[in-house]
Amino acid sequence: MDNDALRRFVLDRLTEDERRLADGELPLLDEAEGRGRLRIARSDDGTGLLLLPGPVQAAEERHPVPFGEKVALLRTEVERTEDEAALRLLAEAFDTHHDWQEEWR
Repeated sequence: MDNDALRRFVLDRLTEDERRLADGELPLLDEAEGRGRLRIARSDDGTGLLLLPGPVQAAEERHPVPFGEKVALLRTEVERTEDEAALRLLAEAFDTHHDWQEEWR
C-alpha cells in the first residue's frame, strides 16, 4: 500500500472540505459522521481527538467536534501518522470522490 498517496488524498479532501464549509456546504467529513461511518470525538483529557469506526453512542448522546477544530487536528495527525488503519478509516469518509482507490478499503 502506498501510504503517501493515501495521505495526500486525505489531506486534499480536508482542504476541499474547508472550501465546502466556506461556501456554506456540509463538509463530506461531517456528512460521513452523520451517516455513522466514523466518529471523531474528544479524548478523555480534552487535548486531542479520537478517530473511531462507526457510531459508538446513540446520535442524541454525541457531542460533535466543530469542523474547524477537528480539521486542524486531523491534518496534523495525518501528516505525522504511520497508522495505515487510521488513514484508511479517514479516507473512507471520502470514498465517493473520483480520486478514491478501491484498494484503500
